[in-house]
Amino acid sequence: MPKNGNEYDSVSRYYSEASANVAQVIPLGIPALGDQLDSDSLLDHLDGVLFTGSPSNVEPKYYAGEQSDEGTLHDPARDATTLPLIKKVLERGIPMLAICRGYQELNVVFGGTLFQKVQDQPGKMDHRADMTGAIEDRFALAHDIELVSGGILAGLNNGPTVKVNSVHAQGIDRLGEGLTIEAYAPDGLVEAVSVSGASAFALAVQWHPEWNASDNEFSNKIFKAFGDACRERARKR
Repeated sequence: MPKNGNEYDSVSRYYSEASANVAQVIPLGIPALGDQLDSDSLLDHLDGVLFTGSPSNVEPKYYAGEQSDEGTLHDPARDATTLPLIKKVLERGIPMLAICRGYQELNVVFGGTLFQKVQDQPGKMDHRADMTGAIEDRFALAHDIELVSGGILAGLNNGPTVKVNSVHAQGIDRLGEGLTIEAYAPDGLVEAVSVSGASAFALAVQWHPEWNASDNEFSNKIFKAFGDACRERARKR
């Protein structure tokens, strides 16, 4: 992404810490090189892929959406990298966890569409956080989600509901064909999905479980489940 006239590939430290300390895997960053990236050779050496969140939005051309409002942050290099990479990760049965933008990317890959501004949709909540406040307040638990019985997330939680943070303006509009709903927000917005019939762990969530993952029991279980799937992949390779 551009910053101060330069281009950077970066990731929040919270993803790295949750991966290393909770999932107990070795985190490595993948550069957003689009078709310059030899993804096949790369995936030969990976036991799992985490698709992170980002301040940028998926360009609406990928889901036949309306042009974004002026000033909306996009990242064409990331789109050109992650959208094809998600397909290859799933085709090869590599465990995958997708968060926030990664969650939205997965839905787009499966032919789904996105609300660009959930807060403007009739009957929907404002899922955004105050980005001017302290980071602890930004990622504080915000609302309950209802877990779908029999799903991956329901199997990780002690009960049908759990509270999560909420730091997003975009969200799933039409669900991609081949995705299974794992959780709903109180306003009916889809908050988590899994890939139907996937040969490996393939989970995506709209909220940010990487924040405080060591101390939040539900987030901890999500990252541990991802880590266990990565180790199982490594054992079988």
